[in-house]
Amino acid sequence: MDKREVVGVFGKTGAGKSSLINAVIGVKNLLPSGNVRACTSVMIKVEANMQNSKFEANIEFITKEEWKDELWFSKNFLGDVDQESDQKDDDDSRDIVEKLSALYGEDWKNKSPDDLMNDKYFKEIPEFLLSKGKTLTVETAQELSAKFVRYTRSDPKDGDGKAVKRWYWPLVKCVTIKVPNNDLLKHVTLVDLPGNGDRNKSRNKMWKTVVGSCSTVWIVTDINRAASEPEPWEILESASSFMGNAGQCEHIHFICTKSDHIADSDDHSAAGVRALILKRNDRAKKEVKEEFSKLKEVKKYFSDESFKVLTVSSKEFLKQKRLDKNETEIPKLQEFLQDLNDCHSETLNYVSGARGILSLIQGASRGGGDDIKTAVYTVLQQKMSDELDKVRKPMKETYQAFEKCLSEGVENSKSSCEKHLKSVINPPPNKSGSGFHRTLKFIVEHDGTCKKKKKGKQINLNMKLSSCLTESIDEEFKKTFPNEGECGPFNGVLNSFSLDTKMMSEKTEYKDVELQLIFLSTEEEKIKTKLNKIIRERKKMIYSSLTTTIETNMQKCYDEAKQIKGPGMLIKMRETIENHVHGSKDVMFQKAKAVMLKQLDDLMSDILDNLEKTMQESMELSLKTDGVSIPDFTLELVMVKNHYKELQGSSDQEPLICAGPPSPAAAQLITN
Repeated sequence: MDKREVVGVFGKTGAGKSSLINAVIGVKNLLPSGNVRACTSVMIKVEANMQNSKFEANIEFITKEEWKDELWFSKNFLGDVDQESDQKDDDDSRDIVEKLSALYGEDWKNKSPDDLMNDKYFKEIPEFLLSKGKTLTVETAQELSAKFVRYTRSDPKDGDGKAVKRWYWPLVKCVTIKVPNNDLLKHVTLVDLPGNGDRNKSRNKMWKTVVGSCSTVWIVTDINRAASEPEPWEILESASSFMGNAGQCEHIHFICTKSDHIADSDDHSAAGVRALILKRNDRAKKEVKEEFSKLKEVKKYFSDESFKVLTVSSKEFLKQKRLDKNETEIPKLQEFLQDLNDCHSETLNYVSGARGILSLIQGASRGGGDDIKTAVYTVLQQKMSDELDKVRKPMKETYQAFEKCLSEGVENSKSSCEKHLKSVINPPPNKSGSGFHRTLKFIVEHDGTCKKKKKGKQINLNMKLSSCLTESIDEEFKKTFPNEGECGPFNGVLNSFSLDTKMMSEKTEYKDVELQLIFLSTEEEKIKTKLNKIIRERKKMIYSSLTTTIETNMQKCYDEAKQIKGPGMLIKMRETIENHVHGSKDVMFQKAKAVMLKQLDDLMSDILDNLEKTMQESMELSLKTDGVSIPDFTLELVMVKNHYKELQGSSDQEPLICAGPPSPAAAQLITN
């Protein structure tokens, strides 16, 4: 995933996600919609098939052990419900019944978890039993859709005397759909995401990883209640920290679908209906932007500039009865994906690298100029020392700022942790204790988390306990590691690092080492690009370390609470957790602070070491190496220079002057 641009697509069932994705990528009938009900737990990735011209679906399953654990928990949970007749229709119970019925029909009701692991239930998917993935390969999108639907959705009307048809989505972690001959997906992966993680650990881990990898997020909802529908806003709020400080998201597109759906009006003319649609679209955009401005938690991570609202109609994009294509705003999304592809292209980087290497070789082959090389080497050594100092200073200031913020966060955490704890493990004022013990059991069994499927929210005790720490660092973290803008990490000091070799190469006094300086300039850009990518990934780990450390500390009491059974279970589980938090709060939050600071310090040290080592080696290679028996690369260097300028949009090209064809060694280098 880190080699592709990832666009995460959120939205409730029926919001029009499937139709939107089909229309944007220009493939009809790829993602199913309509008659069958979507499963909100299966992640679906859509990307290009770069190997062949077939449509493929690669299905990744959860493990047998994970499913067996789910069965044991589900049967025990439903057993508790049977003892409380007034709680049989709650959301959690319905979710479990739906999952078990999809795979087993009615068989699950009178059988043990061990019985339900019998191979006969999985004979159509032996890959699950062998812990392997399953691949479906067909000629058309419609064929693929018909085949993989059993792994992502289920039909609520199935049964009632009919032969049982198994739906395998409860066992699926992810489905990756590969589309042939699709330029928009060349460097882009669209991911249809569940709203707020999953109860299954491996699915939840994958959800966090993918959300953290999204450079763009699409929030999809029906235009008729775009601003007032709570679920899309709840999804945005619950995922915002994973997208922001713990991720790399730069753009949020709030997409209002079905914009062509207009209630009866007095004016039935095409022009009249079109005017009503466009007027309603403008109103929806205004209302959505006003609603976004109220989201204080989301605004901590994302500015107004990163938030865009689009009103789309997949139906009108295809048929154009009331709106033209541009008015459906689907082309805007296509253009955006194309821009992501263009920005992601490595062609310019490859050509720049080739230009640098050829410059190094050609410069070395000329020989001579030892005095100027020595002089330039001395100048660059001092310059590098000065530039590294410029990087160290703001890094040191960043560390001190983090330490101060986290120290305040530790004290706030210690004073408020028991209050935060009670808000999670005690029943709300409007809920009886008899029903709440199952929620607490869910939290304990899932190591501090409980996903409320129907209400779109997730209870996360670990995040609640670490909230004072994350809140203390949020502003400083966003400033240090911005996702938006061109500044770059650490207040832009890494991007500003320069040995000025490009400027030196243009001066007459350095003509004899011009090619060596060009090589150094390209190496400098390469290492800065590499380090920015490293920072982008490691900053996610640094931010998440606060909650991860708390979760690790809390694991002991979760494991103890899982063993509690029988009368008084709710009180005993609660006391176990309360005693653990009370006894460890003086150490737990301080450790979370120390872990984050250690990871930050390690990152800064690695940046400085990599930067110095790479540029030092490049300087020695270019200015302290003699050219012996090196072939002539004049023609190849001119060709690469011209291609480089062409990619940059420059028309200032050098004439190709050569006495003969490229040397065999040169030809071999270019071929390789």
